[in-house]
Formats: sequence, structure tokens, C-alpha cells
Amino acid sequence: MPRLYHPPNPAKIDLSAESHTVPDESKAKSVTYADAGVDIASGDRAKDRIKYLAQKTFNRNVLGGIGGFGALFRLDLQRWKNPILVSSADGVGTKLRVAFELGLHQMVGVDLVNHCVNDIAVQGATPLFFLDYLASAKTDPEVTESVVTGLADACKANGCALIGGETAQMPGFYSDGEYDLAGFIVGAVDRDKMVTGLGIKPGDVLIGLPSTGLHTNGYSLARKLMFEVAGYKTTQYVTAIKEKAGTALMKTHRSYLHVIQKLVAAAMTTGMAHITGGGITENLPRILPKGTAAQIELGSWPVLPIFDHLRDLGQVSQEEMMRTFNMGIGLIAAIPADKFTRAKNLLDRAEEKFYVIGRVVKGDRRVHYT
Repeated sequence: MPRLYHPPNPAKIDLSAESHTVPDESKAKSVTYADAGVDIASGDRAKDRIKYLAQKTFNRNVLGGIGGFGALFRLDLQRWKNPILVSSADGVGTKLRVAFELGLHQMVGVDLVNHCVNDIAVQGATPLFFLDYLASAKTDPEVTESVVTGLADACKANGCALIGGETAQMPGFYSDGEYDLAGFIVGAVDRDKMVTGLGIKPGDVLIGLPSTGLHTNGYSLARKLMFEVAGYKTTQYVTAIKEKAGTALMKTHRSYLHVIQKLVAAAMTTGMAHITGGGITENLPRILPKGTAAQIELGSWPVLPIFDHLRDLGQVSQEEMMRTFNMGIGLIAAIPADKFTRAKNLLDRAEEKFYVIGRVVKGDRRVHYT
């Protein structure tokens, strides 16, 4: 049976103004992006302050300026006969927390660029351009300018252009006064000049180039040992290392680009490893071909005082130290035995300090310590 439609009883419908009150939009507060914690004006001021810093690193291959949706870079095909692009992305990690306390924001900009440069240089690549990512709860124009000053200075020193980046405000995600910093680098190398490690063979000499300190790795353990276990303040002088705690931890991550370029140009190396997170234990095997291993002689290079002190503070095992920190060696290069004397002369002329730290042997692509 079909349902019949019955219109509502007019007597029961309340048409009074009180029952249909509409909010007075003219009295409601207009919510802005600033109310959500994002200060667009401070972000714009920061961008204005850093544009000139980036432009100082530009070369004839940079097309356009800062501010476009995408940065433009021309690959010079007269320079590269058969170019292979090599890229890497990385961050500074919890070293940033030490920088926050000491206000050394420029230094972490240098750290980031040098770290990324080394990652591609060990494959024979020349850095072309760099982009950064800086995120914080609220943009501080002065801090941003300081960080980008470090980025620009390091890019200039390494011959690459700082062609863009992102400055993000993320209120509620980061604590006030803190930020995160990451970067992306692209370089190029001719295919026949690539350094892949495939030519490494038993008998090759392993040389180590000294680091300046922790570089940008192992800081979660280092901070725990220094500031929780030992209870040091960043500004406190530590007798065992003969400097302040914060000073020791903020040593700049060194760039090895120029010495790498010398070795590559002279065809003196068959493979190179940048010693970053994971230490020698995990980084050196990344370049070893099948059927080879590395025999490293402990004591063949001077371990920096900061590493000895960290070990003593936490009674950290040798194995844990070797797979967490660089232990004073920031770069390892494999040199064919018949080229070692020439490589040594090359490095001596360039006044580059190095240590013979081991040899390549037959094995299982692992590092063995003696």
C-alpha cells in the first residue's frame, strides 16, 4: 500500500526569529595563518636576507634566480663528454642540539655541505649545485641568515652553486628555538672517470686521511656520554681533552674534495670511502668488491683525544667505537701497491697528511682489525 504524503501542520512550525538565529559574521574574528603560528612576514624577511648569499655562489650555469618553483642549472656538455650525474642527500643530525646551545648556526651549514660534497666526491664527481631544507617552529631571520651563510661559504669553497631550498615553518612540530637542516647535492663525472671500487684488489694499500673530530656522526651517543653520564656543560673546560666540551663537539666536518680531485686526476686510487655514520666498520665494505676484505691495523694513526675520552666515560667497547665514530679517520682511499710511492709524493707535495692504516686482502667484504 503506497504511503500518503501529509504536509506538516502549520500550527506546529515555529517561524520566530529566535528559533532561526544565524551567527553575525560581522562580529566573528577572522582567523589568520599567524593565529596558527606561521609568521609569513618573518619568512619573507628571512628570504630577503638570504637571496644575496645564494647569489654569491652562482656561476654561468645557473639560470634564473632564487624564488622560482624549480631551480635551473645548465649542464656544460663541453666540459663533460659522457656525463653521469651523482647525487646525495643528508642531514646534520643531533649535532644541531649542541649548535642550538652555543648559537653556532653558521658552522652547521658548513658541516652539511661538506658532508654531502664528500659523499659524491669519493665517486669521482665534481659538485655542481646544492639545495637545502630548513624547518623550524617559527622562522628566525637572523638564525636563518647565519645557517645560509655557512651553506653559501661552503658551497663557494667547494665550487658548487647554492641554487635553492625550502624554509618551512611548522608550529607545534618543532620546539621554539630549534630547527632541522638537510641538504641535497648533485655532481657530475665522466663515465670513464668514475671511481667505483670495482678495481680494488688484494695488495692495495689503504690510506686514511685525518678527520677534524666527530664530523656529523655519532652525536646521540656522544651527547649522552658528555652531557648525561659525565654531566658536562657545553661551555665547561674538560681537562682530558684540553678544551671545552662544546668546542670539541662542534669541530667542522672537513671537506676532502681537493685532495680527492688530486688523487682522481692522477689515477692513483681505485676506491674511496667517506667515513660517516657506521664508522670504518660499516663504510669501508661499501666499496669492496666481492672476494676482498680490509685488514685495518689499530694504532696506525693517532686517535683524537675526544674519542678516547668518550670511550672511557661509558666503558664503550672497541667494536662499538669503531662502528659508531670515525675514530680520527674521515676518508679512506685504496691505492694500488705499484702506485703507492707516486701517491705518497703527490700527497706530500700537496701537504696533505695521511696514514697507512691497512691493506686489502682476500675475504668476505668485511673489515678485520689487528
